[in-house]
Amino acid sequence: MVRNPERRAALVDAAIEVLARDGARGLTFRAVDAAAGVPAGTASNYFTSRDDLLAQVTVQIHQRIAPDPDEVAEVMAAPRSRALVADLMRWINRRVTGDRTGYLAMLELRLEATRRPELQAELTRVMRATLDDDLGFHLESGLPGDRTAVLLMYLAMTGLMLEQLTLPGVVPAEETDGLIVELVDRTIGAEGKREPG
Repeated sequence: MVRNPERRAALVDAAIEVLARDGARGLTFRAVDAAAGVPAGTASNYFTSRDDLLAQVTVQIHQRIAPDPDEVAEVMAAPRSRALVADLMRWINRRVTGDRTGYLAMLELRLEATRRPELQAELTRVMRATLDDDLGFHLESGLPGDRTAVLLMYLAMTGLMLEQLTLPGVVPAEETDGLIVELVDRTIGAEGKREPG
């Protein structure tokens, strides 16, 4: 049977929606077929197993949540400063809230990876590569802050994202911009370097 690449992509997108809405336990071929609006049995014609589907979701979700290169270039047109770093962190935060489904699906993938060693290995590889790219981008772009500062901001932003996606009332949305600016200031320090601890 010849498989349609557009239909495969639509099925993976539907799987991301199901994963975000129903969690990993709700991710079945039947649920994906229903979410994609295709006849029952379609997903099983495109994916050999649930693990195959999860692997495809892992790849596509990163493409979905990756920033548009043109938007990055526009943001990076500003002078390299702490203010630009804070703008970048606020922009990341807006992207998370703007694609809540994509990021919730990513959280579900992370949880599912704790129970599936193969998925954990692949997701760890993908996330490590993404983090290395982000570190390299920050340092090579001449932005203030060393590698440790960037890692600390990554970890803090990951925590903020978790709160906003799962328990948004813990840190009210109107406080996040100020907290992000404070995070950047305290992490990078007054001279663009991490202050001694």
